[in-house]
Amino acid sequence: MLQPLNYIVSRLHIRQLRLLIALDELGTLHRAADHVAISQPGASKALHEIEITFGMPLFARSTKGLVANDIGRCVIRYARLIHSDLAHLHDEMHGILQGHGGHVAVGTIAGSVPLVSKALTKLRQVQPGISVQVVEGISSHLLKLLDEGRLDLAIARTSGSQHEDDYECLSLHPERLALVAGPEHSQHDNPTLSLRELHAYSWVVYPTGTPMRAVLEREFGEAGLEFPRYSLETSSTFTMLSLLSLLQEDSQLVAVMPHSIACSSEGFGLLRRLPLELRSRTEPCSIIHRQGSSLSPLATLLLGHLRNEQEALAEE
Repeated sequence: MLQPLNYIVSRLHIRQLRLLIALDELGTLHRAADHVAISQPGASKALHEIEITFGMPLFARSTKGLVANDIGRCVIRYARLIHSDLAHLHDEMHGILQGHGGHVAVGTIAGSVPLVSKALTKLRQVQPGISVQVVEGISSHLLKLLDEGRLDLAIARTSGSQHEDDYECLSLHPERLALVAGPEHSQHDNPTLSLRELHAYSWVVYPTGTPMRAVLEREFGEAGLEFPRYSLETSSTFTMLSLLSLLQEDSQLVAVMPHSIACSSEGFGLLRRLPLELRSRTEPCSIIHRQGSSLSPLATLLLGHLRNEQEALAEE
């Protein structure tokens, strides 16, 4: 039976939360005890006290170790958030004492990197002494980091998340995509270029289920064409830098990427946009932070700059 909140708050200790996290990561009481520097009997007693505090078991016992049950996984997720918030508190206090002005961590999908870069430039103009961490990745990874408290803000998609109600979201406009190729591709100057003509080329594609893959599949389907059979499929962690390198090395490759990144890369001569407009758009993403979690003053400032930059981009 779940205990009342006041009872849990009065009995739960930070060191117990550290033990829960260690148990989840290491799987056995012996390893977890070593990790948090207590004896195994002490760890066993602490786990017993934690389960009494919550009023129910959190782990299933087996000969191979301990495995968190549904309630246990929920408690561990919040244990990570609390521990991470304390780490951020310590880092921010240290930064203020050292004159750094605080720390903020933001995650972004590839297509929103230009938006984040512009917002951070504006933020650093008014807060030059801050420490900033930027993490680029796919939405599922960024949401996991947000859940763990490792990010203050993220620009990502919440569809498919098991905890959509845990987030506060500011929806952004659907992402515009561009077809791109290396600087020497033969179809750069073809004013009547069609998807049928590009079908014969080698394509760099993203994994099934990703937004940019879905756009390409829709475009080929509407054109009555089979999806490229001999494509070069990237991993879900494939970076734009690696994609640019591939396009420069192979003059016959074709790829799709966010329009903002394509324009920026073309300006540096790293690729060329092909003269064919994709009609489809990716699923809209959002600026996200955890529901009910108060943002630091620095993260609040960054959120404001992200909103301003998004509005400016929408007017272009």
